[in-house]
Amino acid sequence: MYIGIDLGTSGVKTVLTNEAGAVVQSVSRPLGISMPHPRWSEQDPNDWWQATCDCLDELSSKNNLCSVKAIGLSGQMHGATLLDSEGSVLRPAILWNDGRSGDECEEITSLVPDSSIRTGNLIMAGFTAPKLLWVKKNEPEVFASIHKVLLPKDFLRYQLSGEYGSDMSDAAGTVWLNTESRSWDEELLKACGLSVDNMPSLYEGSSTSGHLKDTLQARWGMNNVIIAGGAGDNAAGAIGCGIFEPGHAMLSLGTSGVYFAVTDRFRVNTAQAVHSFCHAIPHRWHMMSVMLSAASCLEWYAKQSGYTDVGSMIDDVQANTSHHDTQTPLFLPYLTGERTPHNNPLAKALFFGISASTERVDMARAVIEGVSMALADGIDAVHQSGVAADSISLIGGGARSTFWRQLLSDISGYKLEYREGGDVGPALGAARLAQLAANPDKEVSDICFKPKLEATYTPNKQIHDIYLNKRQKFRELYYAVETFFS
Repeated sequence: MYIGIDLGTSGVKTVLTNEAGAVVQSVSRPLGISMPHPRWSEQDPNDWWQATCDCLDELSSKNNLCSVKAIGLSGQMHGATLLDSEGSVLRPAILWNDGRSGDECEEITSLVPDSSIRTGNLIMAGFTAPKLLWVKKNEPEVFASIHKVLLPKDFLRYQLSGEYGSDMSDAAGTVWLNTESRSWDEELLKACGLSVDNMPSLYEGSSTSGHLKDTLQARWGMNNVIIAGGAGDNAAGAIGCGIFEPGHAMLSLGTSGVYFAVTDRFRVNTAQAVHSFCHAIPHRWHMMSVMLSAASCLEWYAKQSGYTDVGSMIDDVQANTSHHDTQTPLFLPYLTGERTPHNNPLAKALFFGISASTERVDMARAVIEGVSMALADGIDAVHQSGVAADSISLIGGGARSTFWRQLLSDISGYKLEYREGGDVGPALGAARLAQLAANPDKEVSDICFKPKLEATYTPNKQIHDIYLNKRQKFRELYYAVETFFS
């Protein structure tokens, strides 16, 4: 058996899988986010560990875990987790959707002019590197005490095994990695006042990075359990859906929205803020578009407008609105800034076109459409990088809605596939990587197979044409108001 642990922004999810790759049980615990100042987003790493222990305690209370061979890790990318020489947390972790370090991005870019070639990415406020430069400038006492900088899931690795390690896919999101050579870049680290000594060791996601501590093995009834390298949440989600060959792609509807397409070589398209990262297995990379607020936009509006939950909001939209409705406003879904294609941490959300006849359900539809149009723009940006997709799989909690799946197909113009277990996502991929690490002689395709196809969504050409016109207005609205963001 194998365990996958996914440290998300909103919670920790663990899955237990068997040798056939089927999920035996899934357990989760929620997490809160602190936003003490505008554009700040933080979490206490000790809360991550407590939630993880709670999940594994429950798994062990309901299952005999003595046959578990390996644990895989996935998690939210880019977070800066700072530890001192004793392994203690120095300050709350600065998360991926934190936008405070815009000035530091410019400073790093100035210090390393070819940074986009080294990393395959623009230096953005969401990445780890500018966060550390911000800490150096604004919290010098904390910076002086830094022994190791870890990504969120790698803090769990340290707690589980005592090892400082990371995998290639997650490390690429720090923009300290030379993404083509899959090694730490000393010049980029130097620009932030750090060195390779401050970084964890690097592993491929399907390799062994350490072993579970004896005390924890005794606590959960395990024996000789290895810890796999793991992956960033998006790469892990792709592995869970069997997406590892060129031509494979996925659209993830989580807190953020991600389009992920696999390549067999390193490519760059920073002009449209497309990310180029390593994949979770050797000799594979991926290109990725990211919107910072996807399903979180739906959760925000449902809460603010009095819906019981997102599901009831979507049901209301499906029952009482249509793509023909002229009173549906436009909605820019930039609650926490934006990456692809705008690279603007200062971008704000906006409703436009509200009239006296606009009702709550019309604004709810606007939110769903706005998120969907932004996702479609991200897909187009990746494809304009020279990457082709033979198939696109849907994953993430938002993908549970059949209405939203079809709407995404109609708006984007692409056929989308929803597969069994699509709502489990990165935790399943982490378990798959654990299984690969424990069985190094097996082929990737033997373990990372595509789950059973549940449904296919094909775009309606008439509806797609309507949305092409609306998408043009959506883009023009952003550029019309861009100068007001500050």
